[in-house]
Amino acid sequence: MEIVACPKCQSDNIVKSGVIKDRQRFLCKKCNYYFTVNKLGKKIDSYYVTKALQLYLEGLSFREIERIIGVSHVTVSNWVKEFKVTKPNHTDYHPTYKIYNHLELVEFLKNKDQLKGAGMIITELGDKFMLIKWERFKD
Repeated sequence: MEIVACPKCQSDNIVKSGVIKDRQRFLCKKCNYYFTVNKLGKKIDSYYVTKALQLYLEGLSFREIERIIGVSHVTVSNWVKEFKVTKPNHTDYHPTYKIYNHLELVEFLKNKDQLKGAGMIITELGDKFMLIKWERFKD
């Protein structure tokens, strides 16, 4: 048999228990857990996990991160829970962000008027760059 252990309790006391959607189904005799094999989950590169968590810490919502990175907002939420990431409480402002290619970013940074009175972070997203900007409060 190709299965060595139950994915839930790691017991090797398992038996075949039918076929579902052309995949062999198994039953763990120790914990009564049914499972199938040959299902390869979609593995997401850790680069995108890190970027999603960084963007979350910068104040972006799960759905904004979903639109930028292309990973489900539920997945991003699960990563936040899994890694126990807590966002600082910034109720007074919400950052704005824009995605640039390399040439657009260079042109943006040449204009000194756009750089005054704001805090910025630039992060790489594959072949693009994201500029996150916070306007300073005017007293």
